[in-house]
Amino acid sequence: MRFAEIETFRALMRSSSTRKAAALLHVTQPAISQSLKRLETQAGMQLFQRTGGRLVPTPEARALWVEVERVFIGMDAIEHRVRSLRDFGTNQLELSCYPVFGLGFMPRALERFKAHRGASAWPQVSLQVLSSKDVRDRVSMGISDFGLMADELSLEGLEHSTFAHFPGVVVMPQGHALARFKSIEPEQLVEAPFLALNPEDPSHRRLEAALAQKSLALRMVVQTPYAASVCEMALRGLGVGLVNPITALDYAERGLVARKLSVDISFACILALPAGKVLSSTARDFLSVMRQQLADDEKRMQRYLR
Repeated sequence: MRFAEIETFRALMRSSSTRKAAALLHVTQPAISQSLKRLETQAGMQLFQRTGGRLVPTPEARALWVEVERVFIGMDAIEHRVRSLRDFGTNQLELSCYPVFGLGFMPRALERFKAHRGASAWPQVSLQVLSSKDVRDRVSMGISDFGLMADELSLEGLEHSTFAHFPGVVVMPQGHALARFKSIEPEQLVEAPFLALNPEDPSHRRLEAALAQKSLALRMVVQTPYAASVCEMALRGLGVGLVNPITALDYAERGLVARKLSVDISFACILALPAGKVLSSTARDFLSVMRQQLADDEKRMQRYLR
């Protein structure tokens, strides 16, 4: 198979039409059709069903798609590394982080790192705030020196350890009826409109399981993948939510109220590293600073929970 046919296949999987695939690759529709015909002939199988002007992938095409994407992720990694080496040399720090730690914690840790190292020893930093799946992919391909991610994904092929593990906190606006309590009971939590993390979030599943044991159910008004969105909406009086304390800390100084939950619903952050890769001294140094920052953040958050 020629690479051109593989590119055609990828474009068709992304677009489901020869017209859109042609636009993606800047070629004509007949060229796409001919390339697909050659690919199916060489593969000895049909990859798309023609239905109502659309191309519907067969099960075989979907299986092939997984392998094709791995190839292109690898190519993207090579291109990214070439650009970084060309522009910045080897004094680099490549970080991937899911939003829980990427929006507030990482900037604080980088500020601390700069003070620790001084401007003269400051590396070129790339901080990519991504979904946990994308963090895992970038780390597994060696694009990132290391990454922080949630604990809901497979860690096969990665070196990993727990970076942080803490109980969630209930967040709400100032003046909320629950703000007068130091700890919130499940029976109190279900009385308020609830701002929920998405159903696939591990903490969401743990919370619902704990409430189900008491025959209780949340009154969900909004679902979102981001704890930062829960905090922002809680500040605006849309309801209460359960988030990790690191994200809550980012909003506490703006007036967000945080309270303990009497049921322990934990949040875990995984530190993921490429298998077999030796970290640079810069990356090891920054990891040490991150752990110092985490300890300080946890102490600060405790003051808001009293």
